[in-house]
Amino acid sequence: MQNNLTFLFYALWCAMMMTLTSCKPNANVDEKVADLILYNAYIYPVTGDPIPNGAIVIHGGKIVTLGPTQEILKIWESRSGETRDCSGAFLMPGFIEGHGHFSGLGENLMQLDLLATKSWQEIVDSVAVRAQKSNPGEWIIGRGWHQEKWMTPVENNVNGYPKHDLLSAVSSQHPVMLFHASGHALFANMAAMEAAGITKETPDPSGGRILRDGAGNSIGVFEENAMNLIWKVYQEIDDKLPAEERVNRWYQAISLAQSHCLSYGITSFQDAGSTFEEIERYQSLAEQDSLNLRLWVMLRKPYDEIKDHMDGFPIIRAGKDLFTCRAIKAAMDGALGSYGAWLLEPYTDNPGFVGQNTTSIEEIDLMAQLAMNKGMQMCVHAIGDRGNREVINVYEKEIKAHPEKQDLRWRIEHAQHLNPADMPRFKQLGIIASMQGIHCTSDAPFVVKRLGEKRSSEGAYAWRSLLDLGVIIANGTDAPVERVDPIPNYYASVTRKRLDNGQEFYHEQAMTREEALYSYTLGNAFAGFEEDIKGSLEPGKWADLVLLSQNLLTCPEDSIPETSVLLTMMGGAIRYEKNR
Repeated sequence: MQNNLTFLFYALWCAMMMTLTSCKPNANVDEKVADLILYNAYIYPVTGDPIPNGAIVIHGGKIVTLGPTQEILKIWESRSGETRDCSGAFLMPGFIEGHGHFSGLGENLMQLDLLATKSWQEIVDSVAVRAQKSNPGEWIIGRGWHQEKWMTPVENNVNGYPKHDLLSAVSSQHPVMLFHASGHALFANMAAMEAAGITKETPDPSGGRILRDGAGNSIGVFEENAMNLIWKVYQEIDDKLPAEERVNRWYQAISLAQSHCLSYGITSFQDAGSTFEEIERYQSLAEQDSLNLRLWVMLRKPYDEIKDHMDGFPIIRAGKDLFTCRAIKAAMDGALGSYGAWLLEPYTDNPGFVGQNTTSIEEIDLMAQLAMNKGMQMCVHAIGDRGNREVINVYEKEIKAHPEKQDLRWRIEHAQHLNPADMPRFKQLGIIASMQGIHCTSDAPFVVKRLGEKRSSEGAYAWRSLLDLGVIIANGTDAPVERVDPIPNYYASVTRKRLDNGQEFYHEQAMTREEALYSYTLGNAFAGFEEDIKGSLEPGKWADLVLLSQNLLTCPEDSIPETSVLLTMMGGAIRYEKNR
């Protein structure tokens, strides 16, 4: 009898437990908890329709689900560690900087920032102030000047460039090296040129030019590969500093760059060229979970320096998807502003000159073969129409030689000035056009001067023509060439208007607002083979997102530049929040 009662009690207990378990509406989902719920936001997920009053559930650094606020809170609010009311703000994936120079951005934040200068005199004055605060013999480094953007023209000039006299007069005790905004030219004072041994007899190096006056003397401007004549002298001095001091300075620059990017809503950064040493440091930071944003990096070194040192590459998603190096970078030509873009026909304002081929086609071809063999992307800087055509030719040759390899996603970095005949080749070969919206309006004052009306209207920053062909455009700022801030870049992408004077540059080539946001999020993620983990707000992806003060889809066009970042989150952690 006792055995029967025991059995009966056990059976009833089992039935009760089965009933309780079966009553749960969805045991797997309901057992989860949320670390954070952001609600009452206008959610733009990039994929799928916007959610006007939406909420997003985050757990373990990733997105669990998203939907209308009322529905999400009904199910999840009691199981969330924290909820935050977004008060109707615009919630979207974090911006992905599609082409910039990460350590260069950090270094620029530690040096003279000349991007806002409007005259040569402003630059001279900035150097004079720095010279007064520096020890004699200390190098003064800066970046950001652009002779085509000065409000006051320089009377005594060579190709629009001033001579070094005023600069040298205020800095006689200091070698000065000021990089052009594009990074494709520099200005040196007399002390720097003397340190480098520059004389009237110094020849122009291959792929570079020393600007000279009528007597053959250098005026202080060194274009493209000629920059190395000055740079190597500074580098030799810098290399003599204690290694610990140089390394600490680099880490300081990286810390500044991270904080700076996060304050602008940037959660991922595609770096357009790092050394082996930098890549090793980035990977170590990622594996120690010490990066506050995600880095995707191109290796940049000459072919002879990388061909026998590719063991361990590519590096894919080190740490918690924090660091990737799966691309090789090279440069076919220079920049338009410094007459370095390689053109099919001469410059309109520099007859007989077609620009600079800065890396031989043969070397780029060898690098493309190496990239193909190592399963890495090829990323080549090309700005002029000749430069772009030659890159496409190299890509086509290599791609056709390996028909078994598909979905390569090789890129052309900048692709600024194209011959219309070459545009369909981007789509045919699956080439990604990695372009920078802000370059269009930043360069607008001098593009027609350089290229003429026909070339400018047909092929300069031809976003619409490429998009209509089905080409993927990856967007960015090329920081520190331009401000890393995505909002002015987005404004330029959808309006093609300058902020200072409203000058419009061939508006028919503009992107729609949706296209511009895609190019700055999922388009960039796709361009780095990372669209499965970021670039849109979808369950399972990392909770990398930004909360903005305005709806970028619907706000008045002229108010777009007023948009501010309220909050930046990377991997579910708040990395920046605007002071309220």
